[in-house]
Amino acid sequence: MRCHVQDVMTVDPVTVTPATPLKELIDILVGQKISAVPVLGLRGTVLGVVAETDLLRKEELKRDPEVRHSMHLTYRARRDLATAETAGELMSTHPLTARADMTVAEAARLMDRHQVTCLPVVDDRNKLVGVISPRELLRVFLRPDEKIREQIIQDVLVGYLGTNPALVQVEVTDGVVKMTGELERRSMLSLVLPVARAVDGVIDAEGEFTYAFDDTKLSSVPDLTDY
Repeated sequence: MRCHVQDVMTVDPVTVTPATPLKELIDILVGQKISAVPVLGLRGTVLGVVAETDLLRKEELKRDPEVRHSMHLTYRARRDLATAETAGELMSTHPLTARADMTVAEAARLMDRHQVTCLPVVDDRNKLVGVISPRELLRVFLRPDEKIREQIIQDVLVGYLGTNPALVQVEVTDGVVKMTGELERRSMLSLVLPVARAVDGVIDAEGEFTYAFDDTKLSSVPDLTDY
């Protein structure tokens, strides 16, 4: 069973409105020790996100409107950022968002691909239901070892492979999985460790196995249409 965004997200997160002054916004970011904050409309819909990087870029443009990495912006856009006084004037509009039923792995890939540090979690009406950041994503690695062990036995050995879990010893220490024992079929040897590593909270997995039956040498059934 995979861990989902709803399992680790921060519910009822700190938010601001488009009219929030930048000084108040900075106080929130520093005081709450967060890197970004969602900007909400009157009905709780996500209008944008303001990140620490947006504030830093504003300061750069205020001192030098021709900052090299901002030259892709129009002169008007650079001027508006440099003179922004509220969250609404500085925020990134149409922000990247996540869904509560998205897996943690999917959210991590999305965050990495677009190089963002905050994903507002929204419902079907674009209303904010939570926020996820790299800190929340890392919570999956704090899962208790016993929970990880139970999931490997039930989901990997029984559910996915269909082998007898009584013949496999599973030990988990600080997220590192070690398995020894007998699998039912030889073809399972190449599957068990990659699937175990995909379990949320697993740092690494290693194992030594034997097998009861070599299903890789089964002869193919002859095609009777050839006779």
